[in-house]
Amino acid sequence: MNPQPLPLRDIHLPPEPSWWPPAPGWWLLAVVVIALLAFATWRFLRAARARRRRAGLLAAFDVVAALQDPVARVAAVSELLRRAARLRDPDAATLTGDDWLRFLDGNDDRRVFSTGAGRPLADGPWRATLPANDADAIVALARPRYLELVATP
Repeated sequence: MNPQPLPLRDIHLPPEPSWWPPAPGWWLLAVVVIALLAFATWRFLRAARARRRRAGLLAAFDVVAALQDPVARVAAVSELLRRAARLRDPDAATLTGDDWLRFLDGNDDRRVFSTGAGRPLADGPWRATLPANDADAIVALARPRYLELVATP
């Protein structure tokens, strides 16, 4: 017998798997990456907003600190401090005299407002005249306290 060659065809491999839809692990990775990007964007925008707010508050304080009239300068600084104090404690804006100065001292052991150079802040805005060096000292003391009060808690 004469063997007949069999009509065999070459081996055909199955087609490559499609790239779509991805496997469940890739979906999970995509969700994690998107969540991380959203969180990072939120944090960045929050920090940028805080920087803009702080820059605006500093600019407002600098405008007030540049006033020429010492009484007007102390009155404007006192107003800014009261607005900032209201952010921390709503009742702080109603304090007067020594209570107000003690609030401005905060945790500072030096007591620069109640017993030091900041003492004229209690009645300076209502005086007819105020020495320029007293106003300069009050502005120098008020700036760090103002920044502390308006800092995001």
